[in-house]
Amino acid sequence: MLEAGMKAPEFTLPDQEGRPVSLSDFAGQKVVLYFYPRDNTPGCTRQACAFAGAYEDFKTINAVVVGVSKDSVASHRKFAEKHGLPFILLSDPELSAIQAYGVWQEKKLYGKVSMGGVRSTFIIDEKGMIEKAMPKVKPDTNAAEILAYLKGE
Repeated sequence: MLEAGMKAPEFTLPDQEGRPVSLSDFAGQKVVLYFYPRDNTPGCTRQACAFAGAYEDFKTINAVVVGVSKDSVASHRKFAEKHGLPFILLSDPELSAIQAYGVWQEKKLYGKVSMGGVRSTFIIDEKGMIEKAMPKVKPDTNAAEILAYLKGE
């Protein structure tokens, strides 16, 4: 997984409306880039709703929230509509950004080993550098932790 001080890998992926979005689109702004396993699962829904609840706070400090998973554009659109998510969700079925950021890893569940996306968050500064990398974040506290960090609390 990437670490603080490294250049954030550039990507261009479709959002929930099918429009291409690139990391470079947000030059000059902080980017909260969070990777999550799957739309409409309990943890991912709680995490997304927490970011949605804090969305105005992120906007006031000039930070953009971007969620990424391997789900399809259509899945993201339904997820965003169902839960009123005001931020960008990017579809990465080819795992290009997911692998570039090192969050596609071996996971163990009930003794079974498989590969999957590990819930992780990166704060990318205005110049495209990783300011903070947070592996294996908790869905219920991730948004609040990021907001507190960005506010210097």
